[in-house]
This record gives sequence, structure tokens and C-alpha cells, in this order.
Amino acid sequence: MTLLLSQPSVSLEVQGRTLKVSGDVDVSAAAELAAAGVKWLKASGLDEAAFDFTAVSMASSVAISVLFEWMRTCSRQKIAIESIVLSAPLMRLASLAELDELIAHPSAALSA
Repeated sequence: MTLLLSQPSVSLEVQGRTLKVSGDVDVSAAAELAAAGVKWLKASGLDEAAFDFTAVSMASSVAISVLFEWMRTCSRQKIAIESIVLSAPLMRLASLAELDELIAHPSAALSA
């Protein structure tokens, strides 16, 4: 495990090839969280990555925005997305916003 970002409300760590977000993603942390993930993805040299938001307890469109920034970075860097797992509150928000299919099949959505 490598800690990439630690703030009072949110942290970002790497476990293997997975970016794992914990805590509550709010507006004040979003830019730094997104940037830390992008920096790691660009430097990782991986051909496949995964995103784990299961430890995010609060449904927030900001968290979904961070996820989409990482997805765009993967597309630009030719990194396949192995999996995306969301907490129940984030999954409900993604479904409500009709983004669940895009999250369930990220490679197909980004290549379209």
C-alpha cells in the first residue's frame, strides 16, 4: 500500500494497480484528489488499472467527477480499466444520474 494523498476528509492509496479512495470526497479536496490520481496513472507504466470507491460513505457528484477524470486519463494513456467499484451511496447516485452503464463498461464507453 502506498499513500498518495491524506487529508482530514479523504485519502487516496494505491494497492497493487488499484487507486482506492477512502472518506468523503468534497469540493475542497476534489482537485488535489484528481491530480494525485492522474499523476500516479501517468507515471505508473501500467496497461491496466482499477478504481475502488467502496470506502466513500457520502454520495457526491464530486467523487463521480474525480472518477471520470481518471477514466479520461486512462483513455489518453491507453490504460485499460479492469474494474470500478463504488460504495452503495455512490452507486445510487450514478444510477440516478444514468451513469451506471458508463461506469459498468468504462472501456466501451470511452472508445465510442
